Amino acid sequence: MASFVRILALLWADMVASFAIYVMMNYLTNVWNLSTTHAAGIINIWNGIVPVLAIVFAVFVDTFMDDRYMLGFSSTAYSIGLGLLSMSTPPVFGPCSDYKEECIGHKQKVLFYISLLLIAAGMAGHLVSIGPLLSQQSESENEKEKGNENDNDNGNENDNGNGNGNEQNSGAETEEIDIKFMQVPGFFMVIVVLITGGIGLPYIKPWSLRFGIPTICSVVATLWFFTGFREYKHTEPNGSPLTTTLRVFVATARNILKPIPNREELSNEEDARSTSSLRFLDKAAINLPGEQEQIKWKVCSVQEVEDTKIGIRMLPVWLTFIVIGIVLSIGNTYFLEQANHMDRKLGKIKVPIPIFLLFYKATSSVSAKFYSFLTVICKKKYAPPIGIATGMVFSVLCCITATKVETRRLHRIRDHGLIEKPDERIPMSIFALLPQFMLLATVDGITNTSISGFFRHQTPESMHKYLEYFTKGVLGLGTMASVLSVYVVGKVSERNHKPNWFQYTLNKSRLDRYYLVLAGLSTVNLFIYVFVAYFYKYKESPDGVDDEPEGGEMDEGFEDNKCCC
Repeated sequence: MASFVRILALLWADMVASFAIYVMMNYLTNVWNLSTTHAAGIINIWNGIVPVLAIVFAVFVDTFMDDRYMLGFSSTAYSIGLGLLSMSTPPVFGPCSDYKEECIGHKQKVLFYISLLLIAAGMAGHLVSIGPLLSQQSESENEKEKGNENDNDNGNENDNGNGNGNEQNSGAETEEIDIKFMQVPGFFMVIVVLITGGIGLPYIKPWSLRFGIPTICSVVATLWFFTGFREYKHTEPNGSPLTTTLRVFVATARNILKPIPNREELSNEEDARSTSSLRFLDKAAINLPGEQEQIKWKVCSVQEVEDTKIGIRMLPVWLTFIVIGIVLSIGNTYFLEQANHMDRKLGKIKVPIPIFLLFYKATSSVSAKFYSFLTVICKKKYAPPIGIATGMVFSVLCCITATKVETRRLHRIRDHGLIEKPDERIPMSIFALLPQFMLLATVDGITNTSISGFFRHQTPESMHKYLEYFTKGVLGLGTMASVLSVYVVGKVSERNHKPNWFQYTLNKSRLDRYYLVLAGLSTVNLFIYVFVAYFYKYKESPDGVDDEPEGGEMDEGFEDNKCCC
């Protein structure tokens, strides 16, 4: 149980750090005095790298090391990164101690960018290894519990005549009591962390302390984690299924000049069915004549080839998720910059900006239940595509709402003569942004669960471990693509000598028009997704009753493929 709590402590430290990092956009625009698009570009590229890096780390864990070593490495990187982030603030090593642009020297910039890389590595490693290590520890505790039960059973059989039979399940009951007892302080710690990060931390004015407190929490949690390092369950790496995909491509390239083989020429020990699409990949499964033992990088099995085909067939649907990532990227960049200079007062209370993160997380968790509702009213294989389409509809609504709110904000700015006063407080409540934050959280909750469900139903079982990484990875690509979208929209907007929609400050920018472009892009993407999803051949869910062909296959006849709930 103690080892379980040590791992949970890393999660609690992560929660505190997330609230400090959440307002990084405001730090870059207020202290570094970066332009809105420059700061958003840094944040979006960094946020996009984390989930993509998680896929790389997952392959590394499965191939070379177990989860405890990855968690040790990533926790150390996370702690060092947060420490460097705190040290990059002007009072520590700056030429002056004020939180102003002139106090940000070359040394601060180097420390800042190195810290972002280390924090990204830490977040990616935690995403990969905390969950699996917690599961491994839970299994280990269950094994110990069963062993204790067996010992008690043997003892009770020997002492049956001495009145000890009532103690047969005492070990299990004690363990159950311990687990329930630990849930109380665990819940209490989550509440403390939320209050500390969401409400307490924003009232700390010095950025060095605002970044320094999460650093202390992370260092303490990491050191505590290492105190029980020998107690964590060790697992041997079994190899990554992504390596199999690479092997298929390598073997296909080796046999690229050979004709497409017949089914009799294929290495098919599992007696798997070879599908008629993407037949050129079947070259990877051509038997090597005269060799008793097939070399892995020269020949693959039919099952391995078919698993790779599924991934390729999913690519058209997979690409439509990138636009969702572009929309999600505006939540912790442009939305936060809008809130930066709006009226934060709620009566006599000044509301901190990270309060939106609490609303976001709560709304996202509630909206994620929509997918469970779909699995009840629809056939389970159709629940993911319907959920994804619903998330895309909400992304359109979110962008339209954001357009309306930003138009109102710009009108207030013009009415009060604040266009040339970007640091002045705008007489408009910060809670006017709440609807667009909650709609964006709904998009996040529904699409994340639905995309995960899509991958779970359509991908081979060997790839199921990578579901979360693939989901976050494709959305991460969208987050990075948002930088390109801003650049392209900006260039197009300044045609015919018109002003660029993205000016140095938000008051001069036309963010409302960019949101409208995103609404249009999301609408087009929705229609493309519906078209692609309509002709996609869905694999039946494991508990389904229909016996359909290979999952991930496009319906060649384009018939009888309607979604029926």
